[in-house]
Amino acid sequence: MNTASQTIRSTSTLSLISIVALTFFGYLAIGLPLAVLPTYVDSSLGFGVVWAGIAVSTQYVATIVSRAHVGRLCDQYGPRRSVFLGFLAYGLSGALTIASTFTIQVPATSLALLLAGRLALGIGESWVSTAAITWAIGLMGSRETVRIISWNGIATYGGIALAAPFGAWLQGQYGFFAIGVVTIILAVAGFMLAQTRPPVPGVKEKGIGTGQVLSRVAPYGVALALASSGFGVVMAFVALFFHSRGWEGASFALSAFGLAFMGVRLGLAQAVARFGGLPLVRISLVIEIVGLAALAFAPSPTVAIIGAALAGAGFAPVFPALGNEAMERIPPQNRGVALGLYSIFLDVSLGSTGPIAGLFADHLGYAAPFSFGVGAVLLSLLLSFCLRRNGSR
Repeated sequence: MNTASQTIRSTSTLSLISIVALTFFGYLAIGLPLAVLPTYVDSSLGFGVVWAGIAVSTQYVATIVSRAHVGRLCDQYGPRRSVFLGFLAYGLSGALTIASTFTIQVPATSLALLLAGRLALGIGESWVSTAAITWAIGLMGSRETVRIISWNGIATYGGIALAAPFGAWLQGQYGFFAIGVVTIILAVAGFMLAQTRPPVPGVKEKGIGTGQVLSRVAPYGVALALASSGFGVVMAFVALFFHSRGWEGASFALSAFGLAFMGVRLGLAQAVARFGGLPLVRISLVIEIVGLAALAFAPSPTVAIIGAALAGAGFAPVFPALGNEAMERIPPQNRGVALGLYSIFLDVSLGSTGPIAGLFADHLGYAAPFSFGVGAVLLSLLLSFCLRRNGSR
């Protein structure tokens, strides 16, 4: 064990916070436009609800493409390089967002620049978040995987919870232009923080092939993808749902989702150790289903906000609990690749949920995406029982 590892272990919580803060800066940038982007594309640019869903989901296309690559880069060269490149992508996203606001009189050009910025945002997300988890595991050891992924998720949705209402305020005060400016500021701050963290070297020993890694991760990834549809519809359609009902407070529904998520994640490592990953996932999926159903049939904004909070609380354990089950089957030399491949299932889910649920919304109304989410999460619940029955545990 090297000196850096000993130092990190002696102050584990503070050190973990210092690493997941990298993810926090990234997800502040991701959360800024969430409450306003769908309405901006739908109303200000005039492209309708389907394109609004595509605009939210576009970043996940780049995330999907770049996940496995960043995993290999982390395994071979260590995670610091990936974090640096990720924050450069965040900065590019901010610049493209600013450029899109100068061409709003030509809506097609403005949308193209906005979508390019969303692609850059997706690259930044995958490179920073995957590398931050790999960085923390390299410093603290694989036995801390659940806690590391859990705290990384707290940083993720904490960033969204804080940034969503702030982004709405920014647009109201200064226009969509301000979101691009703040994104660049966050990218610079994250880049500077990464320079202060102790590095983790790459692993030179050869592990198993990528195909073998994927086959071991896939059952847990599919369950994750289905469960993540609930997250996807909340992020993409809460703002439009509130707007269609003439309600205020869409940003608070997003915040309720994020805050509930964080509250559950704080004690998740102990819960997984006590009850096991799969049993905890099953209970959580039931809670997520209840929350999505409450959103779909909400008679008031208060009920909708409560439903969003339940959906967040239910979704919270899914990624780390299933991820820990999957990582136990992967050698250390392939940890980055495995994490990247596992995360791709989340990205595919979020990238496809927006357009698919947008079609439901276009034909059946803005409550329909949440009913779609209920069905997807129910399938995940059924699959979670098949994992044990098939001997995957």
